[in-house]
Amino acid sequence: MKNNTFQELAEVLSSARQILIYPHVNMDGDALGSAAALCKGLRSMGKECHVLIEDDIPANLAFLDQGYCTFDQNVITAPDLSVCVDCGDPSRFERRQAAFEKSSKSMCIDHHETTTFYCNYNYVDKDAAATGELIYRLLQTLGIALDKEMGEAIFAAITTDTGNFQYSNTSKESHLIAAELYDIGIDANKVSVEIYENMRIEKLLIENMALATMSTVAGGRGVIAYVTQDMLSESGALMEETEGVVQRLRSISGVEVAAFLKETKDGRIKLSLRSKSCVDVARIASELGGGGHIRAAGATLTLGLSEAFDLLKEKIIKSIG
Repeated sequence: MKNNTFQELAEVLSSARQILIYPHVNMDGDALGSAAALCKGLRSMGKECHVLIEDDIPANLAFLDQGYCTFDQNVITAPDLSVCVDCGDPSRFERRQAAFEKSSKSMCIDHHETTTFYCNYNYVDKDAAATGELIYRLLQTLGIALDKEMGEAIFAAITTDTGNFQYSNTSKESHLIAAELYDIGIDANKVSVEIYENMRIEKLLIENMALATMSTVAGGRGVIAYVTQDMLSESGALMEETEGVVQRLRSISGVEVAAFLKETKDGRIKLSLRSKSCVDVARIASELGGGGHIRAAGATLTLGLSEAFDLLKEKIIKSIG
């Protein structure tokens, strides 16, 4: 299948009256920032619009929710349109699928390498650094005048998915959009402080505990670490406060592939993968039922921690060669 155009998406959005927006589970800044910006933009057009979520918003992203997010799957009983943002397949909103299926039409706006065209209308651009870049262009196509709040939500989306404009996915387009957001009057420093300098001490504790589990493979070119439910209980941290550990692992000199394993309450393993320059971790994730980007991907494994660790060790060694 091929993409629809922004104009086609805009026409569908303009004709809808009641709209639900679906960011992926375990929201990051791109998912929530994109959803919040789109929600406010659509409300400015007179639409009834909500962001439907199924897990708590991370504390450092809570500033993005200005009355948009809800856990109530019946907030709109029969929506005209469901819009998935930064969400590559329905497994990424597993507990909201029943609500999603109530919509007469569906739309996906995403930038993941492994995204399937699972909606009626789709715009997937794997070259976009963040879904927030696509939302920015879509809002322009809709003729919506972005305000400071929408601009800061889009800036949050882009800065988080580009690693504060450091990752290899950062493009000229990323900087051009950021420059245009400055013209709107965003406070980039405020957004950065909220995201990067707003942590609880428990986050530092769990990061230290996770890093202490680190093991190197493939002569130090691969590294694996993990976090367990017991570690969370001992530190008092929340699972979302382990976000960023995998990037720390990748930052080690000589490391090409970093893997971080997170034990969930139901005993599954959430896997995060990152690579630095040459390994396609989306391929590894796809082999394990997940997906993502060449340099950042993930999967959910129905294995015990020890089994998952051994499997990842094997995959990393094979990928590095």
